[in-house]
Amino acid sequence: MLSFRSQQTIARPVAVEGFGYWSGEDCRVEFRPAPPNTGVVFVREDLRHRPRIPARLEYRIEMPRRSCLEYRGVRVEMVEHVMAALGGLQIDNCEVAVTAPEMPGCDGSALPFVEALLAAGIIKQSMPRPVRVLSAVVRVEENGCWFEARPGLGKECFMRYLLDYGPEGPIGRQSFGLTLTPETFRRELAPCRTFMLKEEAEWLLSQGLGRRTTPRDLLVFDEHGPIDNELRFPDECVRHKLLDMVGDLALCGCDLVGRFCAYRSGHRLNAQLGLQLIRQFPAVDSLRSCA
Repeated sequence: MLSFRSQQTIARPVAVEGFGYWSGEDCRVEFRPAPPNTGVVFVREDLRHRPRIPARLEYRIEMPRRSCLEYRGVRVEMVEHVMAALGGLQIDNCEVAVTAPEMPGCDGSALPFVEALLAAGIIKQSMPRPVRVLSAVVRVEENGCWFEARPGLGKECFMRYLLDYGPEGPIGRQSFGLTLTPETFRRELAPCRTFMLKEEAEWLLSQGLGRRTTPRDLLVFDEHGPIDNELRFPDECVRHKLLDMVGDLALCGCDLVGRFCAYRSGHRLNAQLGLQLIRQFPAVDSLRSCA
């Protein structure tokens, strides 16, 4: 028997400002309440006619190191932290009005978005939230990386990530898992920041990307650890990969019941698994019983 869960939205508009890590462009994101069954919809307020981009996996496009959506020729970029905040807090219906294509990077985590959304308040709505219950194993693989989903016990969504940068170096091998709830997301994942190696950051700068971003804005590792920064958790890197997983799977547009485990997965594999789940398992209203 599945527990009751109604759809939710926020009580009032709330905004977050910053700049995009990739573009360096200033951006303002305003979260707005939306009616039941709206889902999450991005609104490009900087463009004529304010085009709307539904936050759904079918509109995901491939871009390096981030999750991006495109609908009818209009794009939003680096949406994973915004989607993680909404999905992790179980906010199902929301307009996300933006003033630039790229979302603000803030501190590299979902925490600024989570704090804003909690300040706005979360309210229940009259319609049930669709849910997909896994009844078989689904696995996607690519270049030695994999992401697997299995049927779970009860109504839980359990997620684990295995991070492997080899036995040496400041990141090394890390593993972390949790049963996803708004409370565990807020406490264990939301504060965890984007990370990269120093050589990766230098390459991006050489390509003209990220010139406004410094190691104070996210975690950049050299051989000794984070540069000009401190970890919030000893295993913050693997926790951030779980945060990204939450954001990418939120594009499924439903709750998920099952057990998820990934090894060195990234946005592409996360999306591939999500599409398989949509194709294989029907969505039902979570207010109904399920044998």
